[in-house]
Amino acid sequence: MANVSMSQNLNVSADEAWKLIGGFNALPDWHPAVEKSELTEEGQERTLSLAGGGTIVERLEKMDDGSRTYTYSIKESPLPIANYTATIRISGEGDNCTIDWSSEFDAVGAPETDATAAIQGIYQAGFDNLKKMFGG
Repeated sequence: MANVSMSQNLNVSADEAWKLIGGFNALPDWHPAVEKSELTEEGQERTLSLAGGGTIVERLEKMDDGSRTYTYSIKESPLPIANYTATIRISGEGDNCTIDWSSEFDAVGAPETDATAAIQGIYQAGFDNLKKMFGG
């Protein structure tokens, strides 16, 4: 099983960052690859419409506003992965915070190095946009 774990420091309080990032349906608000997110299954699933075409269906596994953490899995995706589960966590004090995004998955239809690079690229694109929004 492959693992990806990346972090980004931001010049904003953890609470302010969570207001933007913490909504399960909020990816279009901060990730440039996601044009639209539609909730189904009473808010437990989201269908992401990607820039350039394609969709990903994800399921919310666990949400904890107190620790500013949520965990989700991918049910359907054009990515070369299976059994994908990821966690987004925001921590910090004062006017600075750190967002941690980590996952584990199996590579399918591509070498593990390629699948890992694809996931790292997705995370980095989100982090780069958050740095533009908040500084970091």
